[in-house]
Amino acid sequence: MRSDQFGYELTISSPTAAEAWDKMVLAFLAHAAKTPEYLGAVLSQEPDFAMAHATKGLFFLMLGRRELNETAQEAHRSAVDAAQRSVPTAREAGYVRALGAWLDGRPSETVREMEAILTRWPEDALAMKISHATRFILGDGKGMRASIEALLPAYDAKNPARGYLFGCHAFSLEETGDYARAETAGRLGLSLSPDDAWGLHAVAHVFDMTANARAGLNWLEGREHAWAHCNNFRYHVWWHKALMHLDQGEIDAVFDLYDTEIRRDKTDDFRDISNGTSLLMRLELEGHDVGDRWEELAEISERRSEDACLLFADLHYLLALVGDNRDMAVKGMLARMHRDAKQTNAGELMARMANPGLSAATGLEAFGEGDYKTAFLNLGRARRSMQLAGGSHAQRDVFERLTIDAAIRGGFLDEAENILQERATQRAGRLDSYANTRLELISRSRVDWDDADRLPAE
Repeated sequence: MRSDQFGYELTISSPTAAEAWDKMVLAFLAHAAKTPEYLGAVLSQEPDFAMAHATKGLFFLMLGRRELNETAQEAHRSAVDAAQRSVPTAREAGYVRALGAWLDGRPSETVREMEAILTRWPEDALAMKISHATRFILGDGKGMRASIEALLPAYDAKNPARGYLFGCHAFSLEETGDYARAETAGRLGLSLSPDDAWGLHAVAHVFDMTANARAGLNWLEGREHAWAHCNNFRYHVWWHKALMHLDQGEIDAVFDLYDTEIRRDKTDDFRDISNGTSLLMRLELEGHDVGDRWEELAEISERRSEDACLLFADLHYLLALVGDNRDMAVKGMLARMHRDAKQTNAGELMARMANPGLSAATGLEAFGEGDYKTAFLNLGRARRSMQLAGGSHAQRDVFERLTIDAAIRGGFLDEAENILQERATQRAGRLDSYANTRLELISRSRVDWDDADRLPAE
């Protein structure tokens, strides 16, 4: 029996395995590319460590890939078998139950298992981050914040995860609209943990949500070391930088970042596809020719269109298919989503295919076909519950922009203006360049309806 860096017992005997476990936890907190390497080292040295098998399974489920569901199932079977050979601690057993709950279609129960662990062992930073990440997938911003704030007193200056906790606090504060405190927490987290890419990116979110792109660019400039070590999360930070350049009208910089960083490696992780599709759609809505860039994303998305793991992923796959005008693939994916929506006992995540999934998907299809009335009515119906799709405000904003543009093109000027006002309220009352151009267009269109057809993409 060994203890981890937080003083909690581990059902392992090897000191090198215990060291690798500690490194794995910190790497996971930092979104480091070495995370699976450390976890693999633990499992190779301690095959009867049930908590490690369960953690592996949870990591795979977070990737939102159909073919990895079986891998997660195997990890759960390995965890259960290991627990029979080497009885886990109560804390470790909670991880096995958490994995089983998600596999049963109940990720909210996974969260409850993590929170139960944190009630007794608040310094378990791995449980903290898994709860945070799972709530993020579920679109539970308030829950993220409450969870982190309950833990803050337990993380003193000696805790090696203190900086990462502040980074998670920063993100949850930003997602719940407390922008000033979010910036402070994110800066503090990065000062304590210079590789805290999550905290750094939380501050970038603040600048995005408060329409201060230039300050955001200044924040990211020179801090590339904070995300250079990351797994595919580094593409996401570059995406944020590209959004800021887009807001500033620096289009050459946007395309450069897209080609050299965001889609440099042509990965098929849904989060990477999300970065690419949402950026290309923003560019097209502003009237910029993206060339053949949709094709690569659409090829991947068509192959993944049957995944049906996460609504957030599915909507971005669909966005790529719409962007590349793959009408048959779009219809095929919509048919699959309709089938999924009818599976009433398929689990919590699948239920979101029905709401907001079907309305959002129908709206995207209609937008691609130029049927803006249908697009607006469906996207507008979906937007009130769009948070259930998961992701951040910044990530979901592409759907908000499509809703607004569909409203303007479909003649729903008052409705478009109301959504823009709601969007500004969520952003501390500030308007970004997108909002300013649309409000100007609405104003002109009320005088001369022909202007409604003069959106940049037209």
